[in-house]
Amino acid sequence: MLLVDTLHQHGIGVIMDWVPSHFPSDAHGLGYFDGTHLFEHADPRQGFQPEWHSSLFNYGRHEVRAFLTSSALFWLDKYHIDGLRLDAVASMLYLDYGRKEGEWIPNRNGSRENLEAITFLRNLNEAIYRDYPDTQTFAEESTAWPMVSRPASTGGLGFGLKWNMGWMHDTLGYFSEDPLNRKYHHAQIIFSIWYAFSENFVLPLSHDEVVYGKGSLIGKMPGDEWQQFANLRLLYGYMWGHPGKKLLFMGCEFGQKREWQHDESLEWEVLQYPMHSGLRRWVEDLNRFYRSEAALYQQDFSRDGFQWMDCNYAEKSVVSFVRRGYNPDDTLLVVCNFTPVVRENYLVGVPSGGYWQEVLNSDTELYGGSGVGNFGGVEAGPVSAGDMFHSLMLRLPPLGVLFFKQGNGS
Repeated sequence: MLLVDTLHQHGIGVIMDWVPSHFPSDAHGLGYFDGTHLFEHADPRQGFQPEWHSSLFNYGRHEVRAFLTSSALFWLDKYHIDGLRLDAVASMLYLDYGRKEGEWIPNRNGSRENLEAITFLRNLNEAIYRDYPDTQTFAEESTAWPMVSRPASTGGLGFGLKWNMGWMHDTLGYFSEDPLNRKYHHAQIIFSIWYAFSENFVLPLSHDEVVYGKGSLIGKMPGDEWQQFANLRLLYGYMWGHPGKKLLFMGCEFGQKREWQHDESLEWEVLQYPMHSGLRRWVEDLNRFYRSEAALYQQDFSRDGFQWMDCNYAEKSVVSFVRRGYNPDDTLLVVCNFTPVVRENYLVGVPSGGYWQEVLNSDTELYGGSGVGNFGGVEAGPVSAGDMFHSLMLRLPPLGVLFFKQGNGS
């Protein structure tokens, strides 16, 4: 309680990992609690998860649903937790999750959906948002189950947000490619916009991507050390510009090279090196910029907040897009160059004329970059580009991302 209260006093919200999807079968826990299968199903085809060697809650029992709901509301009520992230929601939704044919029992309709779990999740989310409307629930749901973050009253599961696992897989797959080959994988970096507004998404670069032999994020980036850090700064800039809330696991903000170990400290000592400290400074500036610019968060879940300027130039691996807030004056241009080639005199369309100020540049020397930029900003010319009647003639830095905002040029 003291920890949460102290964090709140410093303006930091607290989201807890709350797991109603399974529980240990240890004798000192809930398993076989009173000598019977009280919390779990008796039939192992329903009550035991073979992949995790753990027990599964019997959501068909009123007492079990009440126990879990009370647990969730307890954390929000007594500890003032700001949100609950539910792990492995997909394992709750599908009766055949992690099972082979013959190892599961269909529902009363003869299909694979866990109807009792669906009812539980809907009732849980309704109770949370009814009693604690200032909190959030997050679904770590890895399938294409529809309407996860839509109200239960309209047929959804009622979560506030859903992890966008597709964005994570596509983006890390794209960035792991040698820049020479990225033109052949261009769809991976733009496909997420096709479904970006179907749910309220979180963009997750979580603990799952830096454990179990997967290595660190910086280790997934191709090229020499300079290119690896430039790629990672570019990834974060693209991520902060992309619609959706941001999730970045500890150590990734300064480019820890070792895979994360739960029983060891982070590699704080690497901050003595310029590339690491530059990356940390870039993430800090991205966060400050994000908080100050309504265009980056107000319309995350609406098509009105996003517009491609150019997403079709696969040959040069460059994309540009605009983010918008509710106020028409809150407009940002984001330009990403996914190759190590400096692009001279590169034409990018903009929605209006006037002076566009270069407000962030991942290639700035302060961040460990090479210092390629546009001298603070560019005046839009009356030259058509794409669907726009005005454009900017830009110098694109290698493996860099630029943010522009309309200003007065002073």
